[in-house]
Amino acid sequence: MTKIKIYSKEICPYCDQAKSLLKRKGYNEFEEIDIMQDDNREKMIKESGGRMTVPQIFINNIHVGGFDDLYQLEQEKKLDQLLKK
Repeated sequence: MTKIKIYSKEICPYCDQAKSLLKRKGYNEFEEIDIMQDDNREKMIKESGGRMTVPQIFINNIHVGGFDDLYQLEQEKKLDQLLKK
């Protein structure tokens, strides 16, 4: 089963676009972590190798990056392959 984790925040158009793209591809279930709570921002920065913007997306424990990175994978026809691993 594909595991998707998205670090996001409440008002974030790029977060919404990333979730919408994944849902269009049939992936409606993912772990969404609000960076405004607890120490989630610090966890995201550490886990993403220093990236500080949201969303930060992980598919099967592989760091994809942000929405632009996710969209680029889709345009290059590589996203489906990653989602099916």
